[in-house]
Amino acid sequence: MVAAVLSGGIQYALGQSNVSTGIQGTVHGPAGGSVVDARLTVKNLGNDTTQCTTSDAAGKYCVRNLIPGAYEIVAAKYGFSDATTRVVVTPQRQVHADLKFKLAKVVRTAAEPTEIKNLGAIEARMERLEAQLKKYEEQLSSREQPPVETAPSSLVAALGKDPNLVPISPATLAPDLKGTVASNVAMPTGSAAQQSTLPSSSSSAPQNQAPVAPAVDLQTPFAFGDFTWLNGSPRNKDEAVDTPFFTPEVRFDSNYMEDFNQPVDHSMGGTTESFRSGEFQVEQASVGGDFHWQDVRGRILTMFGLFASTTARNDASTAVGQWDLRTAYRYISEAYGGYHFNVNHGLNVDAGIFVSYVGLFSYYNFDNWTYQPSYVSSNTPWFFNGLRVQWFPTNKLKIEPWVINGWQSYAKFNGHLGLGGQILWQPQEWFKLVLNNYGNGTDTLDIPGRSRLHTDDSIEVRYFNKPESSGISKLAFSLTGDAGCEYGAGVTCHGGKGGPKQSFLGWMAHNRVWWDKDLFAITVGGGMMNNPGRFLTLIPPINGADAISGTPYFTTNPGDKAHMWDSTITFNWMPKQYITWWLEGGYRHSDVPYWTGRGGITPPGGNNGAPAYYVCNTGATAGTADLTSAYAACGGPGSVWFPDLRRGEATLSAGVMVKF
Repeated sequence: MVAAVLSGGIQYALGQSNVSTGIQGTVHGPAGGSVVDARLTVKNLGNDTTQCTTSDAAGKYCVRNLIPGAYEIVAAKYGFSDATTRVVVTPQRQVHADLKFKLAKVVRTAAEPTEIKNLGAIEARMERLEAQLKKYEEQLSSREQPPVETAPSSLVAALGKDPNLVPISPATLAPDLKGTVASNVAMPTGSAAQQSTLPSSSSSAPQNQAPVAPAVDLQTPFAFGDFTWLNGSPRNKDEAVDTPFFTPEVRFDSNYMEDFNQPVDHSMGGTTESFRSGEFQVEQASVGGDFHWQDVRGRILTMFGLFASTTARNDASTAVGQWDLRTAYRYISEAYGGYHFNVNHGLNVDAGIFVSYVGLFSYYNFDNWTYQPSYVSSNTPWFFNGLRVQWFPTNKLKIEPWVINGWQSYAKFNGHLGLGGQILWQPQEWFKLVLNNYGNGTDTLDIPGRSRLHTDDSIEVRYFNKPESSGISKLAFSLTGDAGCEYGAGVTCHGGKGGPKQSFLGWMAHNRVWWDKDLFAITVGGGMMNNPGRFLTLIPPINGADAISGTPYFTTNPGDKAHMWDSTITFNWMPKQYITWWLEGGYRHSDVPYWTGRGGITPPGGNNGAPAYYVCNTGATAGTADLTSAYAACGGPGSVWFPDLRRGEATLSAGVMVKF
């Protein structure tokens, strides 16, 4: 099954460590537009230290790596009154604080007398300017989005004609105006009223200055770049809601699938994403989020929809001992608590259920380039249950060891815990290398002497990036290779005297094209796997079979072959960062009958409650997994029912996915 990939903004790998301690927000003008080059002073009220930054071309600012505590934020801009607010910053959180300027009052230079000569002429000029400003305001309000607020150059120039006035924004001549305008002058260090002086009447209006980009965060892991393009990572750039204590997360995933084999029971098998044909279904409905306070961490994400049944059925460990773990954990996809240590660039220690990263693709379809992953992902784990440590020695490297119950297992299969880990290296925004390894686990039910090894390695490269282009805006590819085996108790990794070969070898590759400012994307890809012994091949749900029961119609005995390949083409429409509409066509092939055919995989009369045995044509169980004995029990040759299994499956599917 699939694993979620880590990111800077890549939530699953970093937990909350990908969120630095700091403040971010937007500076607005009086009419709501964004203000460029506003100077922001952020003061720690506990120790009186300050940091400064400026708003960018979109009016946004960000100050990171702050010490937790109370802060005062002051925004200043030539021509506006200072805007001030106070916030409390908590560890590993980005507090959101917007500021809005008000119009400044007319200010005289210190050298001028208290009375202004020719007041009538000045008032007349003010009335004319006010009329022009009103027209400018009407133009702004008629636009769908407030633009960056700037004043017409003619108005700015007009102010320079009176030596009694400070060269401020025209709007400041009438502080009661609701209109807008910000000067394009760079903000002095302090208020305009205190520090500005008047140029002579021959001085021209100040020229536009390039916005100053916010400082790059080099402390928080992977925060130096935008990694939302990655396959297996959510593409949300902003939190819809955030608080100092809790960051909520909500996911919805609904689809419609058409299997061209047209199974009469509408049941699709051998997959982790495609379950019902010819029907609208809810694949996932999840609510939860992240808790964070004083370096204490916790995460919960529920799991409802088809995933609540289909994920749990692939874990055979719940057959060991007592207590119904499958029911206990069925509606939970992630649940863990932990602590963040300020070591190097961060150290997280978490215990509970967390997503697996094996297989590149994410557990959650919203995060992926395609809806149906290739075999390398579908046949490797969705989740792990145990302990993980996430160590970030640099802001570009993560080392993460695991001590877990086993290979996607709520319980421990036999006598050994599973050991594994990930190394993630993202030295540049356009490149990712991830290495996952697993071993030590004895993950075959009731066979304690059989151990498993697995390695999963991926690279992702973005080789073209023009995000504002109306044509092609991005190009990227991902490549993943997997190898593994089981050994002991009658099987070997390479075959020979020790027993049949029990191994896994697979790869998958995908290429994605975005266009029209990342509004649309198409992904083409596929892969293959060879899995002698079928120890990772998913059991088709024939007669309700699962990983515990198995089925005599598709066995997993040593030496059983399974060689499969697949391909997909996926179209995405992403009008907002929180929603994806998708359309996908795919074809999957197996060298043995595996996919549901027209006759379906449900016995006459429905499932009979004995999936481990053959079924008679009457729908009754034969009571045996031996075919000869089943014929005898059911009434002779031709009396045993068989599912309709095919070597190929072509599908066309569509759906919508939402993530907040």
